[in-house]
Amino acid sequence: MQTTSLPKHKLIYLKDYKEPAYLVPRTTLHFDIAEPCTTVRSRLEVVRNSSTLAGTPFFLNGEDLACGTIKLNHTVLSPQQFELSAKGLTITDPPAEFELEIETKLEVSQNKSGEGLYRSKGLYCTQMEAEGFRRVTYFPDRPDVLSCFTTTIVAERATCPVLLSNGNLIDSGELASGRHFCTWQDPFPKPCYLFALVAGDLGYIQDRFVTQSGKTVTLRVYVEKGNEPRCAHAMSSLKKAMRWDEQVFGLEYDLDLFMIVAVSDFNFGAMENKGLNVFNAAYVLADASSASDRDFDSIERVVAHEYFHNWTGNRVTCRDWFQLTLKEGLTVFRDQEFSADMASRAAKRIGDAHYIKTAQFLEDSGPNAHPIRPESYIEINNFYTNTVYSKGAEVIRMVETLIGRDNFIKGIKKYFELYDGKAVTTEDFLHAMAIVSGFDFSQFCRWYDQAGTPVCEIKGRYLAEQSIYELSVSQTCPPTPGQAVKATFFFPLSLGLLDSSGRELPLQLEGEPATSPGFTKILHISQPQQTFRFVGIKNQPVPSLLRGFSAPVKLKYDYSEAELGLLLRHDSDAYSRYEAAQNLMFKHLNMRLEGVEAKEGLLHEGTLAELLLQVMEDDTLEPAVRSVIAAPPPLSAVVELKTPLDHKASRLALDEFRKSFSRFGKTRLESIYERIQNQLNKPYTFDAESAGRRALKNLALALLLATQEQDAIDLAYRQFKSNHNMTDVGAALALLCNTESEEKFEALEAFRKRWQNDSLVMDKWFALQAAANIPNVLDTVKTLERHPLFDRFNPNKIRALYSTFTQNLAYFHDESGAAYAFIADKVIEIDEFNNHVAARLAGAFTRYKKLMPGHKQKMQSELKRILAAPRISRGVFEIVSKTLQDDEPTNVDAQE
Repeated sequence: MQTTSLPKHKLIYLKDYKEPAYLVPRTTLHFDIAEPCTTVRSRLEVVRNSSTLAGTPFFLNGEDLACGTIKLNHTVLSPQQFELSAKGLTITDPPAEFELEIETKLEVSQNKSGEGLYRSKGLYCTQMEAEGFRRVTYFPDRPDVLSCFTTTIVAERATCPVLLSNGNLIDSGELASGRHFCTWQDPFPKPCYLFALVAGDLGYIQDRFVTQSGKTVTLRVYVEKGNEPRCAHAMSSLKKAMRWDEQVFGLEYDLDLFMIVAVSDFNFGAMENKGLNVFNAAYVLADASSASDRDFDSIERVVAHEYFHNWTGNRVTCRDWFQLTLKEGLTVFRDQEFSADMASRAAKRIGDAHYIKTAQFLEDSGPNAHPIRPESYIEINNFYTNTVYSKGAEVIRMVETLIGRDNFIKGIKKYFELYDGKAVTTEDFLHAMAIVSGFDFSQFCRWYDQAGTPVCEIKGRYLAEQSIYELSVSQTCPPTPGQAVKATFFFPLSLGLLDSSGRELPLQLEGEPATSPGFTKILHISQPQQTFRFVGIKNQPVPSLLRGFSAPVKLKYDYSEAELGLLLRHDSDAYSRYEAAQNLMFKHLNMRLEGVEAKEGLLHEGTLAELLLQVMEDDTLEPAVRSVIAAPPPLSAVVELKTPLDHKASRLALDEFRKSFSRFGKTRLESIYERIQNQLNKPYTFDAESAGRRALKNLALALLLATQEQDAIDLAYRQFKSNHNMTDVGAALALLCNTESEEKFEALEAFRKRWQNDSLVMDKWFALQAAANIPNVLDTVKTLERHPLFDRFNPNKIRALYSTFTQNLAYFHDESGAAYAFIADKVIEIDEFNNHVAARLAGAFTRYKKLMPGHKQKMQSELKRILAAPRISRGVFEIVSKTLQDDEPTNVDAQE
């Protein structure tokens, strides 16, 4: 393939940031919604920035727009006074202050991208982040241009009785020919990516919230008519989030009205548009029969996340898109803390750490590895990543750990005191934290600039004669694309010490004052190598390291089987117990992969199963915690034990481990299942205790079904038929899908008949079959994509079928390469109408460099084929070209 055949794409660099040449303090928009064309009229009040020279052109982004009249100070501009291009509009010689009026026309129904203004099941809706506003009208589409928006929407009342935008409703009325209008005004300046519009025929539920200062806020959740009864949980979650943000951070809502709108076609989970949050319907609609515990939890978390953005993202926003983690990492941290307070804090922390280790660590070791604040990008949508969001949240958590909770709360208040109404940087956030705490963040800032996962290697030495336990800590970080050498990180290492009976030891470092020592110590790791000496240790201890997952690092410590067993049984830190269980299972699975059988010790399959069964039976632990500690690791983690990646061998090893666990513990697993089933013999409620019990019960069922014996299949089928909550129905159906039993096909057909008119629930039906652990799953996926209920333009359906299949690793990486070709076809097809979803799907190929030679060759052919597609988007190009880096030339122009 010749380099000249590739499209040319522009690299955008953080170092090239320049403040905007012109500011737009006020924007007035008028939308005349009609088919086939919607007319948008904008009026911008523009002022030249004080640092901008007279005569500097004013550039406004705009793409795929039909431009009409352009007026400057009420005078129509001649063609010599402006320039139009595929990227935007340039006013060549504007005055220092002026009013600019622009008319554009949009063919909204033809827009399948999910960006800008588009239609979803007849509903007009918008998605502007990151760069969707330029698809609606010409505007300086960048987050550091903040404007106060007033928006009028005109539409036919019969088809669009509901007209919504940001802020407060200030006017409405009837017009001729059955049309009507509404005018909305947002008093707070915001970047255009936070603009929103919704028009259509919607129902809603309404409630109110009284703030801590006594103001009454009206709350509304808008949905398709008929779905109103399924909004109660979303409304309850919103009110919980509002109260929590007041109680924890002192942050009160600032408008008279807060609205959520659920739409069926949405590229993301939700969007925090000021006062008018637009949600994927999957994160709004729920009742016991149609939504699982995971769905209820996700709705609560996502509703809270988007609400929390009102301050961390809206009132204070990003100066540029490189600062994305400023709002997303901080807000993910806030929603994690909220969720921990609403349910099991220990289980939540384990779950968040598990996600970092199984998803974000892979990103850190892949071709698209980037710091939480990237240095460059081709397509910004590719950087809404686990790194920016979840690792960004871990960086915020480290800030809190290093300066303490009280100082962190003070720092948040200082942040808003300094920067409310401004577009700022990550340095500004750390500056606020430094002011209140006095902490020096100069070395810590490297977390924002360096990619990769640090490796923290620890060795322990007991000096019996001196009663000293010595820990030697070293840190390294492997190279990542563009960063071969890394400077030393600064991070907190939380630890404890246990004696041989599992009791916690008081900790005092050598040289510390002899005050009342605690049982957990936070060490500051800042050098390539450091040594810490604990005094008063009378016997050889067992270290409990990285408690609470205090930093997003890979821990290396040569634990013995006995030490891991002691930590699993006795550690007071739930995350450390989870890690001990995971390490024991990884050691066991590694032996299976090497063809070695453990004859004795804790790695013997029966002994290991006994340990895990004891956890499942331990009523001193929360059920949710037991369910995550005792669960076998996912295939995505097991396959990383060996390089090159052997998905087939890893699947077989994991399947055999599950079977041995099942055979050893069958009677006790059945007892656990029946006992919890009896405890839950009451109407469904979503609460931490009940959800934890269901998780533990369904873990027992999954282990029982590992052998695929008929009595286990019968048990799963009974659960499918007799339960009326989606958690148990979905869990049973998922397990049946891993079999070729008659019960599987009967259950799938019964589920389809029950839910065929509910698009969201049918997403589960597609996804469960795409995730099945059966050899012919690719054929199943190909059949399902022809199903009349599959919509190839709907992002949820694409994710449910194609993305789920790519996560079914053993069969996506089938040695034939057929799955690679199939998904490559889908990437090329979807890229024609939805670049964002296509780029996400292309991410399935990013482990390419670590595959076995035969698999790698087949995947390489498909990656080259994608790259050669005639109309490849920036997003897909960036993902695929980085994946092939060093194998293929790329055509990136850094000078444009």
